[in-house]
Amino acid sequence: MSSTSFAQRLAIGCALPRWSVGMSQTINIGFLAPLSGPAESWGQPGLNGCRLWEDWLNQAGGLLLEGRRFPVRIHAFDCANDPSKAMEGARYLVQNHDVSLMMMLGGDAFLAVRDFLMRNKILTSTLLTSDLSPDTPYLIAPAESLPIYTVTAVDWIARNRPDIKTVALCSQNDALGLPTLAAYRAAFKAAGISVVYETCYDPVSPDAAQIAGPMLATRPDMLCWCASYAPMVHALTQYAFDQGFAGQILSCTADNYQRLVAQTSREFMEGFLFQFPDFDDPLLAEKAFFFNQPQTFYQEYQDRFPNSWTAVSWEYAAILDIWHSAVEKAGRPNPVSVLAALRQLGRVTHAFGPAQWWGEDMFGLSHSLIGDWPVVQIRNGKARIVEFGSIPAWLARNEGLLGAEMAALGQLWHQRQAAHGSVG
Repeated sequence: MSSTSFAQRLAIGCALPRWSVGMSQTINIGFLAPLSGPAESWGQPGLNGCRLWEDWLNQAGGLLLEGRRFPVRIHAFDCANDPSKAMEGARYLVQNHDVSLMMMLGGDAFLAVRDFLMRNKILTSTLLTSDLSPDTPYLIAPAESLPIYTVTAVDWIARNRPDIKTVALCSQNDALGLPTLAAYRAAFKAAGISVVYETCYDPVSPDAAQIAGPMLATRPDMLCWCASYAPMVHALTQYAFDQGFAGQILSCTADNYQRLVAQTSREFMEGFLFQFPDFDDPLLAEKAFFFNQPQTFYQEYQDRFPNSWTAVSWEYAAILDIWHSAVEKAGRPNPVSVLAALRQLGRVTHAFGPAQWWGEDMFGLSHSLIGDWPVVQIRNGKARIVEFGSIPAWLARNEGLLGAEMAALGQLWHQRQAAHGSVG
């Protein structure tokens, strides 16, 4: 893959003649993710970012394939993170739109459509690395490496907050929550931080007080919300504030953290750690970055979709950018050809710099991109990157520990396969 960013290619492309612009043949992409329900903030904002990407690409002429340009169209289906709706959506998008790429959040919804998509050789993307298995040869995780990236924040805490010795953590007991719980367990063990309380809750109707009350009763130095969905992160944080908690809080995400600051206090939220930056962060301007101008993307997003920026606002667009380069390298959008082009790339530049394909030992195939990942802290009411932690470096030291914790929670690929069987 060329190291030239999408923004640079657009700038050059706009200055060149556009070949076959306006052609009737369209390259179709499916967006099968939650646009409603508790996981909406991990779906709808991602679709918003994809709409920006779609507009930018088509304004530049579309995909360039063997000297001809083809427009791209994204077709969205709300699966509400419900397995039965996911199957309905998968069939609709494949049979009615002949999609060249299916983008999904992952987890239980993907498990429901896994066999259908793989049998039809549909190139599919997920944000959940643990969805990968030898039975998912057309599944890739090129943007987010959940749950693996979570270890970088814990590693930062171990080096910068040696006063933190104990943690209480909670996780929803679904296909997103349990792998993340395993990763946090491994990271805390590697960091020498003792888990004094742990609980798993039903994601359908959780009660923040019932979950966080026992956690606070153990008087931990730190509370960890793992990969809880945005409404739960807010409810748990609000409860901790109301109870006078004064320690460290750690979470995968902190979507709409500005509202949390307003509802609690700037002092309470000071130091809150999570892993998804605002794209106006000064440190992103210094990175080799696929958008090339992250602040421009961030500003246009805010202008078109105000007050909706979340952890996934950029991630699906990042997947599209990597897919776009592979399609043009392959010369066709055929999933088999595109996957072959992706495999030939070796090292790829993702959102936060150089990355490498990984996952063979743990998931049976190396279809996840890992590299540096940001550790983000709220400072004076604003999210700021404090470090780019290296996922490969952590795995080089602790991959065995991670594998053991994944196995303990039944999250290795063969365990999940046995538990869910074949669907579709």
